[in-house]
Amino acid sequence: MFDYFHGFLTDKKKNSKGAFVTVDLSGVGYLLEVTEKDFLSVQTGNVKEKLFVSLIHREDSIALYGFLNKETRDIFQTLLSVSGVGSKMALALLNEFDACDLISFVIDGNFKELTRAKGVGPKLAQKIILELKDKLLKTDLTKTSTKSFPQNQAINDAQSIMLSLGYGIDEIEDALSKVISSVEDDSNPEEILRKTLTCLSM
Repeated sequence: MFDYFHGFLTDKKKNSKGAFVTVDLSGVGYLLEVTEKDFLSVQTGNVKEKLFVSLIHREDSIALYGFLNKETRDIFQTLLSVSGVGSKMALALLNEFDACDLISFVIDGNFKELTRAKGVGPKLAQKIILELKDKLLKTDLTKTSTKSFPQNQAINDAQSIMLSLGYGIDEIEDALSKVISSVEDDSNPEEILRKTLTCLSM
């Protein structure tokens, strides 16, 4: 329903329920819950801020979540697809790890690292990996690339992950063609993913 809000941040506050900012859009203030990292980064006042949003509608409530980066919003929504992971748990994971590190731990099956996040035990960490790994890598790359960069498993894996996060193949390939020359190890999907996502978020 909403992709992003671009407005003035009129207030920010933290309490026992989380970290929140208020975004003014044409005189209407929207309260968004944000990660601790984004809360520390944003400033209130006379500067407009762009926040990518996720609307969560439950039986007894409607809540808005805001993120400075599109990839963080997208991995937040992907985490919510795991049974047993709610918005608080997804935010806890994103407070502990950036999106690329989190994806890397899932792909590598490194559940011990995931348990560093508040409230994430070994069983839940293994469940997150079990449910998300195939989802992130299963996207079929049916379109033949026309861009001037090499094709290997690491690049294909990075493309599959970005497709599963909602990016289009054309924008992925455009970003890849811009960053691939700066990738030191084109057999490292994490480095490719990190640099491409950074380019896509600009």
